Amino acid sequence: MFITTAGRTDKHSIELAQQVGRELDIPYVARRKRSVKAVQEAENGADCIVYGKKCIELHRFGEQAPFFFHPNVAMIRIKRLLQGERDPYLVAGNITTGSTVLDCTLGLGADAIVASFAVGDGGRVVALEDNRFLAFLVAHGLHTWEDGENSIIQAMRRVEVKCMHHFEALKQMADNSFDVVYFDPMFEESILESDGIRTLTHFAMTHSLTEAIIEEAKRVARNRVVLKDHFRSLRFEQFGFQVLKRKTAKFHYGFLQVNQEPETLE
Repeated sequence: MFITTAGRTDKHSIELAQQVGRELDIPYVARRKRSVKAVQEAENGADCIVYGKKCIELHRFGEQAPFFFHPNVAMIRIKRLLQGERDPYLVAGNITTGSTVLDCTLGLGADAIVASFAVGDGGRVVALEDNRFLAFLVAHGLHTWEDGENSIIQAMRRVEVKCMHHFEALKQMADNSFDVVYFDPMFEESILESDGIRTLTHFAMTHSLTEAIIEEAKRVARNRVVLKDHFRSLRFEQFGFQVLKRKTAKFHYGFLQVNQEPETLE
């Protein structure tokens, strides 16, 4: 992996790209009016980050379409919430104003943004991502995106991204640290179904859920552990999740009730 700049750049952008390279411990390679493919070929077919003034892209060598952060799915879901509809993720987690949420699989950030919007200023959303390049790209997007309603932008800004594997993070946390602990192992499958983000199959970290991870999640969660998975998944039954089935959806949400709650969204 290396970092370079967009085709049209300036001294300031070059300095910023070099700074990011130091932060990620990857080399900076000058663009010199070459195509991204040409630079990659000169670097022995390496993947790269392209730093631009308005966008940062993640390029896998040999793939035509790069990945860049875009909150499109989250914006659609939030607009539905504003119209009075309910979001199945928020229902499964009983996530409301002031809730604290640990998203163990940041991925593209959509669920973290929706949760942040729901919990508001009084809540907290921490999102974990094991891949440092994906974590950087999504975190940068969350804190620089400016196109949209202010309430959505503020929700994006509140998400705290941490580059860490969720099992290691959970083991370090105290009991009852968050109201909700969330897992989305559907992330990789969602990538396969989308041409626009298929590049991420190469960067996504694939880790199976285990009994040990679920037990740590139950210890850390005050109220619920939530799982998003394919409707045919055996993990819901394996770990004892109560499933909220949706007739037309390819995936369902399930939850483990850790402690009794005074009220519910079901």
